[in-house]
Order: sequence, then structure tokens, then C-alpha cells
Amino acid sequence: MIISGKELSARLKAEMAERVATFPEKYGRVPHLVVVLVGDDPASVSYVTGKAKASEVVGIRNTTIRKPDTITEEELLGLIRQLNEDDTVDGILVQLPLPKHISEAKVIETIAREKDVDGFHPLNVAALWQKQPCVLPCTPKGIIRMLKTAGVQISGKRAVVIGRSNIVGLPVAKLLLDENATVTIAHSRTEDLPSLTRQAEILVVAIGRPKFVTADMVSEGTAVIDVGVNRDPETGKLCGDVDFASIEPKASVITPVPGGVGPMTICCLMENTIECFLAKVAPKA
Repeated sequence: MIISGKELSARLKAEMAERVATFPEKYGRVPHLVVVLVGDDPASVSYVTGKAKASEVVGIRNTTIRKPDTITEEELLGLIRQLNEDDTVDGILVQLPLPKHISEAKVIETIAREKDVDGFHPLNVAALWQKQPCVLPCTPKGIIRMLKTAGVQISGKRAVVIGRSNIVGLPVAKLLLDENATVTIAHSRTEDLPSLTRQAEILVVAIGRPKFVTADMVSEGTAVIDVGVNRDPETGKLCGDVDFASIEPKASVITPVPGGVGPMTICCLMENTIECFLAKVAPKA
């Protein structure tokens, strides 16, 4: 079964839209998400445009602030501090990656934790690992939602996560552990990786290498989640980290690229923005 992130996210966004429609009467306004885009990288522009469109569907107020890639680090941090102090702003997202002269770590740390809709702030990350209330990172949150919606049993299963980033690999491994899976975290240089991945009942791949995982690395019936977004070096078309054509017949469920995890990431961003809004205007809701 192919898990369509487009279809699932469309349904969830429609449900959120119904909920948000009641907010003006209840709270006097709707949630407000501010997205800061530095430079004009085509992929980043596309992502930001997608977030604006999703905000419109859900009924969230969206403001995109565009800055040239020549902006200084201090200027960007100053902008974030202004947004932190703005009571009309509920969520702040700075689109990554940033120019090399700007520290992504400093940017993430400067965003107020209560407005960190990406779930990247160190205090949110710490709370995740300590099982405390926090904003969950969008992509890992979306992955778990997709697995559950597809009817994949997570508890008691063997899961392998290829990728160790703080954005996807590590947090999705933690969320799988919280669902009582047995989790192994690997990377592209893990010795004899195919023998490890063939043991996986759930396989999550997030390394950014086109068609890295091939059919011989996956056992029959594995649930395969492909987080990668790459360009196929042969065709130039978008492709994932797994060889979809060869693995799809073997997998119990699989996510396509594009149209799989990506739409759910944006969907969960909308959900996180609503949660941050409610935590401020209706803490007990």
C-alpha cells in the first residue's frame, strides 16, 4: 500500500480548518505563523510557498518575511527577537538551510521556545527525550501519524532508522521508542548495513542520497518511510532515498517521493502552530 501524504494531510487540514473557524468567536483571532526566508534558494522558496498555501487552507494567518542572503547574523537574530516580543505572533519558523555566515544553532536557540513550531529549540528537544510536554518536530510527528493511519503496528516491532540528524533521524527514533518499538539508529557508513535493514519491520530512511536503499536491503512486508528528497542523477526528476520502483512490490506500506512525507510535514506544522496558539490564549484547552 502506498501511503499518500497528500490525501492524509488534506483530510487533516480540513479538520483543522473547521476547528480554526471557531477561534475568532472564542478567542478573538486566529493563529499567526511567521516564516522567515533568507535568500532565494528554489527549494526553500517552494517550501515556504507550500506553507503559505497550507495556512490559507487551514485558516491560519501567515506572514512571510523575505530577507536577502546578505543579511548579517545579528540582523537576523534581531528580527527574531522582535517576533518573540510580538504578542500577535504565535509561531516562528526560519527556513533552513541558511547562508554559511549565519549560525543555524544560534538562530534556533534565539526563537522563543513557546513559538518554536519546528520543535528544534534545545529545550523542546530536551523535553522530548525526557517525555515532558513539548512541540514535536514536524517530520517525525508526521511519520508516526502516517504509520498509525496506515494500520502499521509499531509496538513490539523492530525499527531501523538510517540517519542521525536532530531534525529527523534522532527524534523519529525517539518517537518510535515511545511507541514501544525496538529501534536501531544507523547511517550510510554502518558496516554491513543491508544485513541490518533486512531485519527491520519498519524502515525509516533520511540521509539525502538518491535511491540509496535498494530492493536487496529490504525484506518482504517491511513498512518503508522515505524522507529523502533528491534529484535522480539519471533523469533529473525528484526521487527519494529508496529505490521506489524495486522496493514497492516488497513493502507492506511505502511512502512516495514526492507526495509522501513532505505534505505531512507541512500539515504537522499547521497543527503545531495551532497548539502554540492555544497554549497562549487557552492554556487549559
